[in-house]
Amino acid sequence: MKLFIENMNEEIAKDILSWEYEKPYDFYNNELTDEDMKEKLDGSYFALVNDNKEIFGFFCTGENAQVPVGKRSGVYSDDSIDMGVGMNPNFVGKGNGFEFCSFILRYIEKNYEDTPIRLTVAKFNQRAIHLYEKLGFVKKDEFSTDFAEFMTMVKKTNYK
Repeated sequence: MKLFIENMNEEIAKDILSWEYEKPYDFYNNELTDEDMKEKLDGSYFALVNDNKEIFGFFCTGENAQVPVGKRSGVYSDDSIDMGVGMNPNFVGKGNGFEFCSFILRYIEKNYEDTPIRLTVAKFNQRAIHLYEKLGFVKKDEFSTDFAEFMTMVKKTNYK
């Protein structure tokens, strides 16, 4: 599988916001709202397309990768770069996660050299947690919202 990074645009953002995941991952479903569109187009989001020009997923960095309640809990107070990811539901659960996330990590490590990478994951998502551990992330902080429990995981960069 070959992936390419594209700048987020309105067409791709609309497509991503219409994705529907199967339970229990429907927790990650979005709605096509003006606010969500504005966020996706603010420059912190990138699309990943495969060699068939299909939207394979997306990632973001910075504050948009953080859960607001976590900010109030102080879990984002260090100098890590936050990473958020989303894979097209058509490709989920088919063994693509390691390659998908490795591609994103290489980009982030190259652009944020010597900066730890942090992500936030819902604690029920054991499939993702297992993948992130395989990629070298370690569990750090936990916090809860009214809807879910989350944890942050951190990876020291090793790009050479």
